[in-house]
Amino acid sequence: MRSGGGRVTGARRALLDALVDAGAHRTADELAGKVRSTHPDAHLSTVYRSLDSLERLGIVDHIHLGHGRTVYHLADDDHQHLVCERCAAVIDIPKGTFSALSARLLREQGFVVHPHHVALTGLCARCAPRVSVGGRGSAPDRPGTAAGRRGSAPTRRSGG
Repeated sequence: MRSGGGRVTGARRALLDALVDAGAHRTADELAGKVRSTHPDAHLSTVYRSLDSLERLGIVDHIHLGHGRTVYHLADDDHQHLVCERCAAVIDIPKGTFSALSARLLREQGFVVHPHHVALTGLCARCAPRVSVGGRGSAPDRPGTAAGRRGSAPTRRSGG
């Protein structure tokens, strides 16, 4: 952190420890709770400012997983994300998965993609057993539809 111009404070150390211990994607609120366990005076705004600083230094990445809150993970665990619209499972995929699409968008549109900040949404293997690879077949009910509201709310699982 120091070599990149960042200050090393107790709260930032605690935040980094929380990210290392998390082993998965965590929201700022979740990280703040962990930081407050050792630094009770650390406010949520301090955690957000620290996350922004750590991201500018290339230590942390943020991701928008579907319609949920932004989550964070260490940048050294470079991967991309899929999110199931039905059960909210988060599936980590290798970082090069979107390379062909990124190259095509650059070539055809002149657009440079930063896919590590977003997730593709769809249905995971468990929730889409009736959907064929081409997208044909009878898809399971989606949340937000009348049929999708019949059961209880989806539980959040994290793949990494």
